[in-house]
Amino acid sequence: MAEESEEIHRGKFLTYRKTSANWEYVTRSNAKGAVAILAITDDKQVVLTEQYRPPVGRNVIELPAGLAGDIPLQEEEPLVTAAKRELKEETGYEAKNWTMLSEGTSSAGLTDEFVTMFYATGLTRMTQGGGVGGENIKVHFVHQADVTKWCRDRQSEGKYVDFKIFAALHLAKSLTQSTEPRLWY
Repeated sequence: MAEESEEIHRGKFLTYRKTSANWEYVTRSNAKGAVAILAITDDKQVVLTEQYRPPVGRNVIELPAGLAGDIPLQEEEPLVTAAKRELKEETGYEAKNWTMLSEGTSSAGLTDEFVTMFYATGLTRMTQGGGVGGENIKVHFVHQADVTKWCRDRQSEGKYVDFKIFAALHLAKSLTQSTEPRLWY
């Protein structure tokens, strides 16, 4: 059970809170959760996104991801529905098969946000993707066996890589009990 807290400041998207023990954190004002999608094409290409993230001042390589319940009149949007919407908006793909991999905190010392990871297969390209509202998302396709090296190469270019990519690959491998060679190393 969450400790009681007081609201210090409410922005359009985030609320800044403080507990009675003076622990400060943020919570989303406009969403009920976050989703991240490990999407893999039939030829074993992992679909990754890249976009500029102002908090870190750099481009970040990530799984397609987004918020659930952040659209007016759709506040009770199911998480899998949000995942399907985000995958299509960001990458242009729709998926036939959806499996929930796991859920967990994104940064428990900073926020109460939970991220639910989904595994999407049976992909069909419907649009170019790229995001909405000027997100300017670039889509990358990396063979699952090459993900670690490819991500390290992006880091050497000065980009950041979200570690949820590796967690999702590990979870998907565990789920499928794959007998293939190691996915990312």
